[in-house]
Amino acid sequence: MWRDALGTVHQRAADSARIVSLVPSLTELICDLGLAAQLVGRTGFCVHPRETLKSIAKVGGTKDVNLAKVRALAPTHALLNIDENERPTAAALAQFVPHLIVTHPLAPLDNPPLYRLIGGIFGREQAAEALCAQFQQAHAALASAARAWPRQRVLYLIWKDPWMTVARDTYLSRTLALAGWDTLPANATARYPQVKLDEALLRHAELVLLSSEPYRFRDRDLAQLRALPVMRGKTVVLIDGEAASWYGSRAIAGLNTLRTLRQKLSGRDAQANGFGKSR
Repeated sequence: MWRDALGTVHQRAADSARIVSLVPSLTELICDLGLAAQLVGRTGFCVHPRETLKSIAKVGGTKDVNLAKVRALAPTHALLNIDENERPTAAALAQFVPHLIVTHPLAPLDNPPLYRLIGGIFGREQAAEALCAQFQQAHAALASAARAWPRQRVLYLIWKDPWMTVARDTYLSRTLALAGWDTLPANATARYPQVKLDEALLRHAELVLLSSEPYRFRDRDLAQLRALPVMRGKTVVLIDGEAASWYGSRAIAGLNTLRTLRQKLSGRDAQANGFGKSR
């Protein structure tokens, strides 16, 4: 038996299980566990692995699930996440999907239990353990490297108009913390707070990271921000948002990506790779 984030106990699924995933990270995990043949539905934001998912039906977004499309697929299991999906959606799905598997990773080390939860329910324990071994290696490598780096306070922007960032009680912030980056603001009532790019906030920031998701910051945004007077003397760079925010199997590559980026942003290596400070 396996227990999900809501405490629901799940039995082993039949080999004929039909899975709808409403979480991009979990969709990729399902495929990496060798379960793509049982995946019958996914959201439009589920994009990895791209070729595999081309033939899988879309059922809307993570927040606006098309319940009629899900029903038509006759799933036996639906994969959800507390942050990604709405509670009314889960309640509606429970009326016709026999098994809802609810997840809520809050830190990098929640990944191995997640692999074992999904792998166990669907009979892919061996594949899950292989992912666990790969994750532990990537986690240990980043944690070891981070001990040699000074901790830095960073502003991680995920949206503009209004500017938005992440609170420290999120998976994303805790993943950055593993790399020695402590997100600002230090205290926030909202998990994804709106902020003002003013001196009060930025005087504490040693680094500003512009994420590729959910808003896709581009080179033009980078140039505009670097030109702001309040950014003078700050290092401002683009970052692959999937590396910091995706749990599941992508977290393995994500931790390696963060380690590489942190190394590039250290000392002379930062200048050599074009990661100079704003002017």
